[in-house]
Amino acid sequence: MEMNLLAVLVAAVSALVVGFIWYNPKVFGNAWMQAAGITEEQIKGGNMVKIFIMALIFALLLAMVMQTLTIHQFGALGMIGGDPEIALPSFEAFMADYGNSFRTFKHGALHGVMSGIFIALPIIGTNALFERKGAKYILINSGYWIVTMCIMGAIVCGWQ
Repeated sequence: MEMNLLAVLVAAVSALVVGFIWYNPKVFGNAWMQAAGITEEQIKGGNMVKIFIMALIFALLLAMVMQTLTIHQFGALGMIGGDPEIALPSFEAFMADYGNSFRTFKHGALHGVMSGIFIALPIIGTNALFERKGAKYILINSGYWIVTMCIMGAIVCGWQ
């Protein structure tokens, strides 16, 4: 099973699109700035080109991992060592029967939401506790990642 690089790229870009919407002042931007203790001047003072390039790189890494979290056939491939060339005929038969099972946008979205809740939320929550941030900060940031991972999961799983 090969990685769908176009789906990974689109999923990564979707993280930036969701971020533009989510952190817009008319949505959660002002509340996020208040919860994070950041001023508008501080945001404008950052190197936005560097920030968006790094955000895209991080999103690409996440989108690549989302394929393994949402497409169960990657697990079957891992059971044979990752090289389909050395697989027994039974693996080829298995993939012929089940190679596209659960490869839907809906299934990917479900696993994306689950990943957001069970991976992103605990990481953000733990960091926020030690940074002395409040519940609003945790909810805004983890909400962004839950929605983003939902969309990413849908894209990488459903796009065949």
